[in-house]
Amino acid sequence: MLKSGRSIRFTAAEANELAELGVDISGVKSADDFAAALEPWLDALAQVRPDLFEKIACTIAAAKGVQLVMTARQD
Repeated sequence: MLKSGRSIRFTAAEANELAELGVDISGVKSADDFAAALEPWLDALAQVRPDLFEKIACTIAAAKGVQLVMTARQD
């Protein structure tokens, strides 16, 4: 991922890797766009593999130096 100010761009290899996971980043131009593109994938992952979703969330939180607060989902 290449960042310039608030804009982001992906290499062809990164776009292909994300596409293989089912994430469409064709219109992504900012971090907010990327978050919106990931949201459906993350929702699906949380439903199908909550253990993996939690592991990813904990790893990101640890890398950012923050503590996760678990809340009940409102479906």
